[in-house]
Amino acid sequence: MLAVSALAVTAAGLAPAATATGHAAHAAQAAHAVQPAQADRAAQLAARVDNAYAGAGVYVNPEWSAHAAAEPGGSAVAGQPTAVWLDRIAAIQGGPGAMGLRAHLDAAVTQAAGRPFVVQLVIYDLPGRDCAALASNGELGPTELPRYKAEFIDPIAAILADPAYAGLRIVNTVEIDSLPNLVTNAGGTATATPQCDTMKANGNYVNGVGYALGRLGAVPNVYNYIDAGHHGWLGWDSNLDPTVQLLHQAATSAGSTVADVQGFVVNTANYSALREPNFTIDDSVNGTSVRQSKWVDWNRYVDELSYAQAFRQRAVAAGFDAGVGMLIDTSRNGWGGTARPAGPGPRTSVDGYVDGGRIDRRFQSGNWCNQSGAGLGERPAAAPQPGIDAYVWVKPPGESDGASSPIANDEGKGFDRMCDPTYTGNPRNGNQMSGALPNSPLAGHWFSAQFQELVRNAYPPLGGSGADTTAPSVPAGLRSTAVTASGVSLAWTASTDNVGVTAYDVYRGGVLVGSTAATSYGDTGLSAATAYGYTVRARDAAGNASAPSAALVVTTSAGGGGGNAGCSASYAVSSDWGAGFNANVTVTNTGTKAVTSWRVTWSWGGNQQVTNLWNGGLSQSGQAVTVVDAGYNGAIAPGASAGFGFGANYSGANAAPTLTCTAS
Repeated sequence: MLAVSALAVTAAGLAPAATATGHAAHAAQAAHAVQPAQADRAAQLAARVDNAYAGAGVYVNPEWSAHAAAEPGGSAVAGQPTAVWLDRIAAIQGGPGAMGLRAHLDAAVTQAAGRPFVVQLVIYDLPGRDCAALASNGELGPTELPRYKAEFIDPIAAILADPAYAGLRIVNTVEIDSLPNLVTNAGGTATATPQCDTMKANGNYVNGVGYALGRLGAVPNVYNYIDAGHHGWLGWDSNLDPTVQLLHQAATSAGSTVADVQGFVVNTANYSALREPNFTIDDSVNGTSVRQSKWVDWNRYVDELSYAQAFRQRAVAAGFDAGVGMLIDTSRNGWGGTARPAGPGPRTSVDGYVDGGRIDRRFQSGNWCNQSGAGLGERPAAAPQPGIDAYVWVKPPGESDGASSPIANDEGKGFDRMCDPTYTGNPRNGNQMSGALPNSPLAGHWFSAQFQELVRNAYPPLGGSGADTTAPSVPAGLRSTAVTASGVSLAWTASTDNVGVTAYDVYRGGVLVGSTAATSYGDTGLSAATAYGYTVRARDAAGNASAPSAALVVTTSAGGGGGNAGCSASYAVSSDWGAGFNANVTVTNTGTKAVTSWRVTWSWGGNQQVTNLWNGGLSQSGQAVTVVDAGYNGAIAPGASAGFGFGANYSGANAAPTLTCTAS
């Protein structure tokens, strides 16, 4: 173990991307779990902020930081915040050369120095853990749910409830991979395993996650995020919707409610690209859709950002709170270096187009172990995109996913052939090569060769001498040049950059719909007589992105059909801190026919100014505000509802406005 004292560690703060306590005093309290009275629980939960990361510093794990700083080039990222993994009962107390949970929380209090501060934990020790992979089956057998509760979750909850840590914002990533495995790898699917069938039948994943959410969520400064896989695993509707339903079942089991869930985390310890700028699912080559390519394989999503934003929508529709947020693990999805494509692939075939332009260079998107060619991804940042609470480094870069050959150990960690670079695959990865690095140690152990590769391939590139950190100017003059019943043509004035603009990202309703190197873009597949909101960001080769352009709302031409529809809009403030607030608007179809699009308008009575909006397209001029659906939430059946949320600044009075809703 490297000496931590040799390294000066400072706590990192997550700014928006656009922009010691002794242990003896705690010993008695650690002997029992603290359960607040039910009558006080609602008030305690209400004390949580909407986004724990906003305006807060984040804990830098001194153990990981020391490892990183000792590697060539590692000092550039040794100050980044990473999560602390509680993957065994013994990890709670720690041991020789390893910090326990209290030691980490004490260090976090010191780093916080009285300011808002996040500490990130991974809760990962379910019975029969990770039933579809053999690298980390864990220490508890499939039927040992009572031990999981009494020896793992209860002691953690007792420590987190210690008043000494009440000033921290404790963010938990809850049980990686567990619930999604029951969807894709159990119940008669082609990729089912006996282990996953057992866990689906005995219910210990669902009840274990529910118990963890309820016990940990009872601590008022805890924020629970359930693991939600990644787009290359769950991006198909046949996987995504059942996963959302199963997560909701777990969140309402074993004493938990949806109020114990603050959001979801995707791409945990995985490698899926944050964005794929060189193609979209709407592209086609010689009449063949990109969705038919071998890489996409009819997936609805091609990257983690689009998947995360869509997952959030599905979760809210399934009954989770409208204010839930998403975290994206960007610790190892940079895919940079010389292997990063500079533009789209050739249009000779759909596979050539996708494979030549895709950022993710894995053999198959199901490959998950110590991937060769991967790089550090986006640095941790708060509120980088609509609906995204933060980019985070849940998996500490340089910690192995699993051993490349069998290694005897007392940590409950087995050998999975997906960590063997000579393995030629299985049905779960399309029988492709594993793409794993050789000579890897046990899961969670330091893997120097992996860390060095991640540093070499980092994207955006690491800072240092000559590094480009200047963002392009904001695209100006966004306008529509042609409008049909099913499409909109957009154009804008070129941005400038100190090195050069490489692409423009086009957003519809706050969701990335395409990228282009030109100053024009055609958006197709739209609904007739529907208003759509657009913004554009400029991006350079170093990954620096401009702020979004001014919003443009375009209404498509009328198509056939017609018919009247009605809607109503209700307004509710979810939090107000005196200088700003967050609110949710619910749009309900009050007619007898299905709504295909909707528009909500109002005028402020004061100086309120919307600063960010999700699940819709925004236009504000003075006191007048117009919000249109985001396309994916425009269709509402009679009696059903959709909605959007926003944040705003103000001074003085903040009276609720009168909303007008129109629909077609």
